[in-house]
Amino acid sequence: MRTVFVANRGEIAVRVIRACRDLGLRAVACYADPDDGAPHTRIADAAVRLPGSGAAETYLDAAAVVAAARAAGADAVHPGYGFLSENADFAEQVLAAGLTWVGPTPEAMRALGDKVSARAVARAVGAPMAAGSERPVTGPADVADFADEHGLPVAVKAAHGGGGRGLKVAWTREEIPDLYESAVREARQAFGEGDCFVERFLPRARHVEVQVLADTHGAVAVLGTRDCSLQRRHQKLVEEAPAPFLDDEVRASLHESAAAICRAADYTGAGTVEFLVGADGTVSFLEVNTRVQVEHPVSEEVTGVDVVVEQLRIAAGEKLDESGVLAVRDHALEFRVNAEDPSRGYVPSPGTITRLRLPGGPGVRVECGVDEGSVIGAGFDSMIAKIVVRGRDRAQALARARRALAETEVEGVHTVLALHRDLLDRPEFAGDALTVHTRWLEEEYTPPATPADPGAVAGRVRIGRRTLPVAVPGLPRASGPAADASRRALARSGDLGPDGVAGNVLVSPMQGTVVRVLVDEGDEVTAGAVVAVVEAMKMENPVRAGVAGVVADLAVTVGDSVAQDAPVCRIDEAVPA
Repeated sequence: MRTVFVANRGEIAVRVIRACRDLGLRAVACYADPDDGAPHTRIADAAVRLPGSGAAETYLDAAAVVAAARAAGADAVHPGYGFLSENADFAEQVLAAGLTWVGPTPEAMRALGDKVSARAVARAVGAPMAAGSERPVTGPADVADFADEHGLPVAVKAAHGGGGRGLKVAWTREEIPDLYESAVREARQAFGEGDCFVERFLPRARHVEVQVLADTHGAVAVLGTRDCSLQRRHQKLVEEAPAPFLDDEVRASLHESAAAICRAADYTGAGTVEFLVGADGTVSFLEVNTRVQVEHPVSEEVTGVDVVVEQLRIAAGEKLDESGVLAVRDHALEFRVNAEDPSRGYVPSPGTITRLRLPGGPGVRVECGVDEGSVIGAGFDSMIAKIVVRGRDRAQALARARRALAETEVEGVHTVLALHRDLLDRPEFAGDALTVHTRWLEEEYTPPATPADPGAVAGRVRIGRRTLPVAVPGLPRASGPAADASRRALARSGDLGPDGVAGNVLVSPMQGTVVRVLVDEGDEVTAGAVVAVVEAMKMENPVRAGVAGVVADLAVTVGDSVAQDAPVCRIDEAVPA
């Protein structure tokens, strides 16, 4: 193995390219048109264009990726995470082209990457788990039947892929049809396949996972646990290793179950076995991610193992240096810096990064795939960077995190930085016990307010020795008929809230594409009813009626591209008959 084709983009592509360099391997990047000149293309030994602008015709086009790898003279393909990383058919195409696949075998990917068959493997080795369907469901009727038998809430989940894409939780029977269709659409958009299954959803549970490495010689190494309970929309925002405040017996059970599942599937490479841990200590197997995960750096920091380097070494046929449960030292936390607006329901915030200042110093590591001036587009993931901190214990790691996050500056787009800083002062997360759970951010936490216009935070003043960002009135903002109409509507109707609610005027909560319109002009709707759905950064976002009334001035149709705050419709008060 001499030349590795990195079939991904952003920070994970940068991460893989650096690992290749550490091993003396040549790395070839690829890019869609919006990523031309991105950092991962500049640090690679070569970069190959995948013609097109969207994910479907570039990073998700298996034939195009394999052809590009062969044309570049690569002899191996590393898929990173997301896109085709858990697609067994893609792995087979790579192998059929005579290239080395940096990942588990297609057979192991099918056994564990498909969540339905993974449950069968976990069940066979005795791993604990909640009730779930034994095969993909064929429609909302199957989901409703499952709910009738096992109770609500239930989770509809994409059978292929992960990262929260294609995962919807139904709390009532009535919402099952819409949530099922949404899960299928998101799964197809993110992974190219829409199969979904259903399982019981455990409320107020922690998300705890185990990092595993396995070589082709039968050795399995367990790199400890991670807690990933701080999530929104079933996607993680903060992760830490080892998972704190776990009973030793529960921790040992997680280690043993994860290793047994991987051995049973003849797994090789890096993988993550995920579990839910209830407040009473009940453990339930969740899924296996057959790839490197976003949060792998925290496991690296506490074990000293380079997970990506080990992926490459295992693919080359080398043996693991250690097996069994590896010793864990220190404590590490990872904060995902995403272009999202927490105060508006974590809607994506596409735009151009006008200022980027990243932290450093003892115990701080930054993984980043963008520059100042980079455009965070609506067609891809919202991640800007990952800030990883390590300390001798959790207290020191939290202290270093406060310092690192205080040093971090991102302007031009909304981000979750204010939320991260606030979390470090919350006793539920940073106190003497961890009482957060997978729905805590959405159900119990109120995020700090963010500026109404991220582009307006571009002025800077000097006070003594400190330079501070300030909102400067009159700076240029988004313009055009839609933006102007939206501002007039907002001025008449009040402040914009989550889900695109602004009094009786509904606006798009983000820049994106309209994928569903559920009303017609003149329809009567109730407060909270979904009027339309806008997709951005691989996630669907509902636009809900803020008041009951009659739909008027419907301004969108399916397929329309809309700007943030662009009007969707108006809700007029219904006239009594």
